[in-house]
Amino acid sequence: MLELDDIQHFLMTRPHAMAARYEFLSFRTPKSAQTWLNGILDKVGTARRVMAADELDTRWVTVAFTWNGLLATGVEDSLLATFPDEFREGMASRAQILGDVGRNDPKHWVGGLASNDLHAILVLFARDVEQRERSVREYEEFLAQCIGAERLSFLNLAALPPYEYSHDHFGYRDRLSQCAVEGVDEVCNPGSGPPLKAGEFFLGYPDEDGDGPRLPQPEILSRNGSYLAYRRLQEHVSAFREFLEQHGETREEQERVAAKLMGRWRSGAPLVLAPERDDPALGADPLRNNDFNYKTMDPHGYAVPLGSHIRRMNPRDTAVNMNRRKMIRRGGTYGPPLPEGAPDDGEERGIAAFIGCASLVRQFEFAQNVWVNDPKFHELDNERDPIIGAHDGTFEMTIPKRPVRRKLTGLPAFTTVRGGAYFFLPGIRALRFLASGARAQSAM
Repeated sequence: MLELDDIQHFLMTRPHAMAARYEFLSFRTPKSAQTWLNGILDKVGTARRVMAADELDTRWVTVAFTWNGLLATGVEDSLLATFPDEFREGMASRAQILGDVGRNDPKHWVGGLASNDLHAILVLFARDVEQRERSVREYEEFLAQCIGAERLSFLNLAALPPYEYSHDHFGYRDRLSQCAVEGVDEVCNPGSGPPLKAGEFFLGYPDEDGDGPRLPQPEILSRNGSYLAYRRLQEHVSAFREFLEQHGETREEQERVAAKLMGRWRSGAPLVLAPERDDPALGADPLRNNDFNYKTMDPHGYAVPLGSHIRRMNPRDTAVNMNRRKMIRRGGTYGPPLPEGAPDDGEERGIAAFIGCASLVRQFEFAQNVWVNDPKFHELDNERDPIIGAHDGTFEMTIPKRPVRRKLTGLPAFTTVRGGAYFFLPGIRALRFLASGARAQSAM
């Protein structure tokens, strides 16, 4: 049974938050880290508390650490060496594996996210922007009293209008395909598949293979924790709109191209179920908008191209051992919306997302390396994920069609990686352990 009082709420449920603040921190000494953590411990939301509440509570914050951050709190490096290599090395060091080259290279990242001085992230949730600003002012007063705890950077997030549903700056409806977790999700929407073993996401529980990975030491630090892959992706809205205009003479044709790139219409209606025209009612219906497969309903990609974004990121019944690749997604949008028809205003806008999992290599890095950036995914040739793939103008996308297929050439980069990091999301007991300054051996 999941220990909901010891698991941070972040991957369990989405609070009713329309805004958030990401604070990236560095600690000069273990004492400064412990002082900072002691001051926010009672504001960290547990899974049980957040799942039971009807309204957003200002205590609902999330705290996670890099490997260097855990070291900075005072945990011995000999014990932290038991954490997986990919987490200890950090995302920036694994850029080649992830396809973070060219304009995505960590040398171009902002906010100190590629630095070894990045030690922790604090996520402040808020009902709206006004509450977020109040929470930030309170937090800044607290941070000023924590000598040696320093802000590296921050990022403000807010939902985009219209607020009835979540969507990105390109206009695509979001949060439609989420995996279910055994012991948390009693009822699954059609198409989500059966609930997965908790060990696929939280350390210390059986996974789909039965046992789960060996817990890093000390166990008090790792049990009920998860790994987070953070990605800040700038969305080039003007470039996206220009591409659609180049490949569609009418608005209807442009929307069809946009749907083929994603695999869904911007309303969220999947092409498998609505191949010819958009169906907003379908897109808004959680009991229908994810209820489809590929093997029997669209094996050749005539509806959803084999290289489209949703087909790459969730191959469903066409992938081997799919249950061991699934991840939990969290995050939101940052930057102001670009009005329809407006020229590029020079403002940065995009999505800042977290991928939660029990294995960064088996889940996140596999998806990034094989599903997103492999040019021969699904036996294709010279193609990458059209939305988030690493593009330099030399890749293509095939849109199958009887009797003649269409090929889009010279795809530009619609997104650019502006930062990223690997974090560990500790349980509540682990946070208390870190805040106590206790020597790691005493917890064994």
